[in-house]
Amino acid sequence: MKKIEKKDLWLLLTQLGVWAIIILSMPLATFLSTQNLHDTKTSLFVVWGILHSPFIIYFLNFYLFGPFLFFRRRYWWFGLLNLITILLLNSPFIMLWFARDRIPHEVNMTSNMWIGFFSGFFMFMLLNCVVAAVAIGIRHFMRTRQIKQQLQDEKAKNTEAELAWLKNQINPHFLFNTLNNISSLCQIDADAAQDAIAQLSDLLRYAMYETNKKTVPIEGEVEFMRNYIELMKLRCNDKTEVTTLFDIKQNIEIAPLLFISLVENAFKHGVSSNKPSKIDIQLLQTNDALIFCCDNTNFPKDDADRSGSGIGLENTRRRLELMYTNRYTWEQKIEGDIYHIRITIINNEL
Repeated sequence: MKKIEKKDLWLLLTQLGVWAIIILSMPLATFLSTQNLHDTKTSLFVVWGILHSPFIIYFLNFYLFGPFLFFRRRYWWFGLLNLITILLLNSPFIMLWFARDRIPHEVNMTSNMWIGFFSGFFMFMLLNCVVAAVAIGIRHFMRTRQIKQQLQDEKAKNTEAELAWLKNQINPHFLFNTLNNISSLCQIDADAAQDAIAQLSDLLRYAMYETNKKTVPIEGEVEFMRNYIELMKLRCNDKTEVTTLFDIKQNIEIAPLLFISLVENAFKHGVSSNKPSKIDIQLLQTNDALIFCCDNTNFPKDDADRSGSGIGLENTRRRLELMYTNRYTWEQKIEGDIYHIRITIINNEL
């Protein structure tokens, strides 16, 4: 059974308040015009005698017939119970027809009067049906809004879970490749490897403890990329040229570790041990956008090299789609032997 919440009580009180205004408006008008309590009381009894049936029909349909019959597609039961309820609530009118022979002759009910009486009765029955339809309509509107809200909440939860999963994919991927670089460095320069381990420790501390939020200050991201690039340059020889440009005018917020996979790919696919290599990385901030550009020489990996699986690239694009929907552009191409990627995020408080 559904637990009654505070909002359910407010909904009930609101509906009772609306019905109270409808029922009491005529007696209040009577009192203000006559200043007579007896006339006011009579007016209240008359109004209640007319509206008690629609009042009961409304709440029965809103809280019982609608949720348990109509919205469960038990339409026959819904229609039958509404008809029985309306007839029972208006039984005095029906009984009057069967007792018409007992009406005193002094009343002198003509045929036209009976036609008028039952025409009014028919219209009143129709009013009850309209009230039932209004109750179902309001309930349907609220039910639709609730379902849409639940779907939006569920979508938001799924998006948050997917973003967390994608970010968790970045950290092990980044750690795996960096440890490989340091392992190679240990055989060449032990002191440099030790410094690199200390630098890696700082990077991991940021990745583990500073990126738990949805967005982080871009200054921290820039510092992280600078340190990461310096660490990756240790694996490069004299034939590799690495240039960077970070032009950030204000400390805006950005998704954490958003571009690091692209920097990683540049070093994985843009460096050769025996050929001239070039990597150019830029992160620029304009008045209306944040632009990341990366150009590197292109040395395609063979099918046996799993380091070129493209997981980081796919994750980056998926994160952009989730966090910056319709607010980013993705440009990716190869011109000659240069691989180019450019991402532009429209600056809407990022």
